[in-house]
Amino acid sequence: MRSHVPGPRARLRAVRADGTPVYRFDGPPGVPPVWVTRFDGAHAEGVLPADQRHAHDFHVLVYAEDGGGEVRLDGATEPLRAGELVTVPPGRVIGAGEPQPPDSRAWAVSFTPDAVPALAGLPPLAWAGHPLLAAFDGVRRVPAPAERRAAWVGWLAELREETAHPDRVGAGDATRALLTRMLVELARAVGQDGETPTTDPLVRRVLAVVEARFAEPVSTASVARELGYTGGHLTTVMRERTGRTVLDWLTERRMAEARRLLAETDLPLAAIAARTGFRDAAYLARRFGAWHGTTPQRWRRDARA
Repeated sequence: MRSHVPGPRARLRAVRADGTPVYRFDGPPGVPPVWVTRFDGAHAEGVLPADQRHAHDFHVLVYAEDGGGEVRLDGATEPLRAGELVTVPPGRVIGAGEPQPPDSRAWAVSFTPDAVPALAGLPPLAWAGHPLLAAFDGVRRVPAPAERRAAWVGWLAELREETAHPDRVGAGDATRALLTRMLVELARAVGQDGETPTTDPLVRRVLAVVEARFAEPVSTASVARELGYTGGHLTTVMRERTGRTVLDWLTERRMAEARRLLAETDLPLAAIAARTGFRDAAYLARRFGAWHGTTPQRWRRDARA
């Protein structure tokens, strides 16, 4: 399988020192951050040039429907076997594989955890240890039970249809329900496969500090000092293991709280800034605009609409 590509709702977040671009999910308010890519033999929807290596800060679940194929992760070639699920956690470097057999068919679902209703109201620390995401603690190869393979193709086709028409009545609810169903099935398949998921202990420690202190004027350096690391080392390790730096996680947590307060309260922007670790309303507005591509006021109106 050739490289899975950031789709139309991905934004370049940064470029690593080795030139690898890192993409983040970017979508309009109210639309679940989920998209589906279909690979059919030599054809793949929205594929980057064959020499384009990239990473991303969202989760990807690959399903090989038929004919096998391959994907390159962190420089290693991972063969895809028919009926096999492969989890790709954030931060992995994805490259191009060899051209696929004409009869090969595969799917890739890209999403962020807040697309799952059970995870939407939880902090990132809870995401890291949640059973629905436990299979994403590393690259995992999980055979789908033979009797469930036709169901997987049906769910993926339905999810692709719903994400292609986000303005249809109930499309958001259907998208979230289908994604949840697939993650439940994945968790059950992992359990049947006899593997015990684990969560990186350093990642959990970093996210615990972020959760405890995001409303304060905390920095990467202060988080690193608290954990006994240098800021540069911790930034590098977190980027490699999660696809995001410590500052990215701090900003994500602050933005999640800002979005919640915008949607659920009538607090003025200055009060929201004070509760989310930003200096003032103007600074929050600038960071919100850079993060979401819109103003907090417009986001509030759209979210409530």
